[in-house]
Amino acid sequence: MQKLNFPNYTFRFKNSENKIAIFDEIRKKFILLTPEEWVRQHVVQYLLLEQKYPKSYINVEKVLKVNGLTKRYDAVVFNPDGSIFLLVECKAPEVKITQNVFDQIACYNMVLKANYMMVTNGLNHYFCQMDYEKEQYQFLRNLPEFTLNQ
Repeated sequence: MQKLNFPNYTFRFKNSENKIAIFDEIRKKFILLTPEEWVRQHVVQYLLLEQKYPKSYINVEKVLKVNGLTKRYDAVVFNPDGSIFLLVECKAPEVKITQNVFDQIACYNMVLKANYMMVTNGLNHYFCQMDYEKEQYQFLRNLPEFTLNQ
């Protein structure tokens, strides 16, 4: 798999029927290794190891309804009260981060109401803070620290 713009992390792999799977610490199972999954697993490690977000507050690949359609978010980090602190959208490294990608995560966020958003293809990372009063988001250099008092 391609080298990504994250620190080096250690992963567990399994080969089954000539297909490689990577172990997901959050879902506690092996997942077929696709380019997007490679990015998602790096994001999970980044959230756990660099940002120090609690593992028990992270959720990966869950279904949500957007305008009556069934969609899946890549990852979220919950606040202690159950609201969403961070919504993450992962793309494969070859997928360019365009306005359409931001429109996709913004659409998901109309339902989820996260405080922050992260969009990444593993090479380029974008962090945003939501301003619901002005109905816009502001770009940040990094994600904020996670505190249990939010």
